[in-house]
Amino acid sequence: MNKYLVGTLAAASMAASMIIGAGTAMAQAAEVKEKPPMYSYLANWNVPRAQWAEMEKSNANAEKVTASALAKGTLVGYGNDMTIVHTEEGYTHDDWWSSMSMAGVMNVLDEMFKSGNATSSALESATRHSDGIYVSRHYNWHPGTYTGAYTRIAAYKLKADAPDDAVEVLSKSFIVPTLEKLLADGTIVEYEIDVEAIHTASPDMFFIDVIARNAEGLDKLNAALADSIKSNPLAGQAFGSMVDSSAHRDGLMRSNVTYK
Repeated sequence: MNKYLVGTLAAASMAASMIIGAGTAMAQAAEVKEKPPMYSYLANWNVPRAQWAEMEKSNANAEKVTASALAKGTLVGYGNDMTIVHTEEGYTHDDWWSSMSMAGVMNVLDEMFKSGNATSSALESATRHSDGIYVSRHYNWHPGTYTGAYTRIAAYKLKADAPDDAVEVLSKSFIVPTLEKLLADGTIVEYEIDVEAIHTASPDMFFIDVIARNAEGLDKLNAALADSIKSNPLAGQAFGSMVDSSAHRDGLMRSNVTYK
């Protein structure tokens, strides 16, 4: 009888915990709303080390185009990154820009070709290149220009049996509330949760992009994510049930970014 009572109390306690956790997740999800789609164009380059100084000049010339587009309202953000943690098959540099329409993204790309920036000597020296166009419905930022910031990108792949709205569910119940707190206290200056708008990789992939103001922000980001999972274990379980952890990859870059 005692064993039965203990087991019953334990089950009741677990059920109560799950109800409270589910209620918290539902409340957070109710507060988080999808935003209008934001499109981003990303160009990745593997540039020989001897050409890195030329790449900086190329970035400065490209910024004339993106800064003008931002001032006109065509873009909401732009920037360039230099990879810090290199991989054998990875890239050394990238440049990107974001717009609230696909037309905005493509019109700026056209301007890059017309201005000659798309065929600079640094880009022509690249030994590897790829492009990507992404769309995000969960994002936020602090307006301004940030030089020498740090971009942390986490790539994830959904499991085959994950629900169709898995990215939305995870974003609303766990990811966005955590990142909004970091944005509010100034630890990060931007975040977005992306999927490919033009699929060149698995359609099950999604990407969490976070920009920290400085290196100390990376430690605060890691600590906040760990604390969030510890304080809401059901969120961690939900994430694990939908995401194939074996496909997870991270990227770390030094970034110069501007947001409107």
